[in-house]
Amino acid sequence: MEETRERLASTIDQLVYRANPKTIVGREVASLKAYFVDPATGQPRSENILKVAGVLVGTVALFVVIRKVSS
Repeated sequence: MEETRERLASTIDQLVYRANPKTIVGREVASLKAYFVDPATGQPRSENILKVAGVLVGTVALFVVIRKVSS
């Protein structure tokens, strides 16, 4: 009975830790950094940076075209 209680307490502690907003934000930031920076070498991942930059430029260009057409 005591062993089960300890396992349950440990499981609850893990769930509280995982559900903590600071922990969630930390995981997401680490994930985002890993997308743009190679964790093994610390070098930027140019291909991923260029993809995101291309999407941003394309989106801005689309909005400019839509605004000019609607004017």
